[in-house]
Amino acid sequence: MFSSVGAKIRVVVALLLTALLALTLSSCSSGGDTSGSAPQDLCSPPGVGAATAAPTNLAAAGAAAEDRYTTPSTTPLDQIDTSKLNLITPGVLTVGTLSDAPPSICVNSDNQFTGYDNELLRAVADKLGLRVDFVGTEFAGLLAQVAGRRFDVGSSSITTTDERRNTVGFTNGYDFGYFSLVVPNGGPIQSFDDLNASTRIGVVQGTVQDDYVVNTLKLNPVKFPDYATAYANLKTGQIDAWVAPSQQAEGAIAPGDPTSIVENTFSVNNYVGWAVNKENQPLVDALNSGLDAVIADGTWAQLYSDWVPRELPEGWKPGSKAAPAPDLPDFAAIAAQNANDTTETPVAEPKSTLQQLKDTFFDWDLYTRAFPDLLKTGLPNTLILALASGIVGTVLGMLLAMAGISRTRWLRWPARVYTDVFRGLPAVVIILIVGLGAGPVVKGLTGNNPYWLGAAALSLLASAYIGEIFRSGIQSVEPGQLEASRALGFSYRKSMTLVVVPQGVRRVLPALMNQFISLIKDSSLIYFLGLLVSQRELFAVGRDLNAQTGNLSPLVAAGLFYLALTIPLTHLVNYIDNRLRTGRADTSGTLDPVEQSIVVERG
Repeated sequence: MFSSVGAKIRVVVALLLTALLALTLSSCSSGGDTSGSAPQDLCSPPGVGAATAAPTNLAAAGAAAEDRYTTPSTTPLDQIDTSKLNLITPGVLTVGTLSDAPPSICVNSDNQFTGYDNELLRAVADKLGLRVDFVGTEFAGLLAQVAGRRFDVGSSSITTTDERRNTVGFTNGYDFGYFSLVVPNGGPIQSFDDLNASTRIGVVQGTVQDDYVVNTLKLNPVKFPDYATAYANLKTGQIDAWVAPSQQAEGAIAPGDPTSIVENTFSVNNYVGWAVNKENQPLVDALNSGLDAVIADGTWAQLYSDWVPRELPEGWKPGSKAAPAPDLPDFAAIAAQNANDTTETPVAEPKSTLQQLKDTFFDWDLYTRAFPDLLKTGLPNTLILALASGIVGTVLGMLLAMAGISRTRWLRWPARVYTDVFRGLPAVVIILIVGLGAGPVVKGLTGNNPYWLGAAALSLLASAYIGEIFRSGIQSVEPGQLEASRALGFSYRKSMTLVVVPQGVRRVLPALMNQFISLIKDSSLIYFLGLLVSQRELFAVGRDLNAQTGNLSPLVAAGLFYLALTIPLTHLVNYIDNRLRTGRADTSGTLDPVEQSIVVERG
C-alpha cells in the first residue's frame, strides 16, 4: 500500500515539474514575442497620440474652490543643501511605490519601477543630485511607512486630502485626478446620482475614491486590494459600478469590454503630490524646488505628454504658484483629430461571458511570459521565506510547548498569553507591527531592508501555531510513559526529553507539515512591508504582470507554482499519517519452521 502511495506522490511531482518546465522553456524560446496577439503592456508610455480632452461629463467641477496648499514660490535650486534633507541614506532618495496602477506607477516588463509619477520623481531627484531607490509596497501601509521613516517619499498618485495631511506632509501638485465612474454598458447607472445603498460600488481600499464614496456619497463600497481585481469583478458582474482614478479606468478598459466611463468628477484643491514625513520640511521644500525646475526646462511637459497626455482642467497647473505654465501640445485638438480619423478601424465585437473568463484567467501568452520571472525570482524568495520562518518557528514553537506544559506558572502563563495573541491577530497585522515597529530600531542591522523582518514576523506567527501542535502531541502521550521512565531512574527532564517529547513529535508530524504549507502561502503577505523587485515572492511577481496587462492570468500562473509546492507536500502528509497509524508493511514473507512452531505452540 505504501509503495503505491509513494508512487502516486512521484507521479504528481513529475507531472507538475514537467508542466512547469515545458511552460518555462516555451516562454524562453519565444524570445519575448510582441506580435499582435500579445497583450498590451499598460506599463509603457502611450505617447502624445493617445491624448484625450477634458471630459465633458463632469459631475461637479471644484476648480473654483480656493487652493489652500500650493506654495506661492520655492527655494532656488542652488540654495538647497542636500546634506540637510534628513534622508534615510545620505544622497539616496528611498521611495515607496506601488506596482499595480499603470501608467502612473507600475513595474514594466524589464522588472523596473516606472510610470509617470516615478519617472518624474527621477527627474526631480536628478536636479537635486540624488539617487532614487524604489521599493514596492501596498497602498494600505504606504503613508504609515512614510510617517515612520521607512521611506523618504511615497510615490503613488496620492491625492492630497486634509485627513491624509494629518499623517504626512505633501509636496506641491504634479498631477491632477478625475474620479471616473465605470459601469456596464446599457445599465441603469449613468451618473454618480444613480448610486444608492443597494448598489455594489467597487473601490480600492484606502484610496481617495474609497474616501469619496464613504464620506461624500455616504455609501458603503466593496473594497479591493488593487485596480485589476476591482475591474475584473466589474466585468464579471460581481459589482455594479467602479469608482477609480481616470488614468487607471481609461487604461483598464480594452476594446470589446462591456464597460464604459459614464461620468467624472474633479476638485482643484485635491491635487496629486508626493508624500513626505511631516517633520521633514527641508525635503518637501527641495522636492518643490526640483519640481518647479523640471517644469521650467520642459521635462515635466515631455513626461506628461508621453505618459498621461490629457487636457489640463481649467484653473489648475503643476508646481508652485510661481512656476511657469507648461508648454503642452493641444491635447484637445489631437483628441478631436483622433475622433474624426476616417481610417477604418475594426470594431471589436462584444465578448461572451465564457470568452471573458477565458481571456481573463487562461491567456497562454501571459502564462509563458510569467513563468520565467516566477521561476527565477518568485520561487526562490517564497522558499527562502517559508524555510527560514519554518525552521525558526519550529524551534520557538517547541520552547513555547515546553513552557506551556511547565509546572512553573511564570513560564506557563507567558507562553499562553503569547500563543493567544499571535493566534488571534491576523497575519498581516503581525507583519506590519513587526516590520514597522521593529524596523526603525534595527535598521542599523537590516540596512532598512524589511525582508528578514518579514521572515521574523512569519516565524513568530508560525511559532504560536506550532507550539500548540507540539503541546497537543506531547500531552497526548500516555501518562504511563512518563511514570515508567521515572521508575527506571530517569529525571523529569530526561524523561520528557528522551521518552515523551519524541513520541509526541512523531504523532504531530502531519500537522507540522500542514503548518509549513500555510507558511508557503502566507509568505505573500511580506509585500506589505515594501520589497525590492528582486525580493518579490510568487504572488507579487504574478501581480506585477497582472498590473502590466490588466489580466488575471499571471496570478493563475503563480497559483500553479503554489500547487507545485503544496500538492506534493499534501500527499507527503497523507503518506506520513498513514505510515504512523499502520506501521511498516510486512514484507518478510513466510515464517521459518522454528518461528512457525513457536507461533503454533503459543496458539
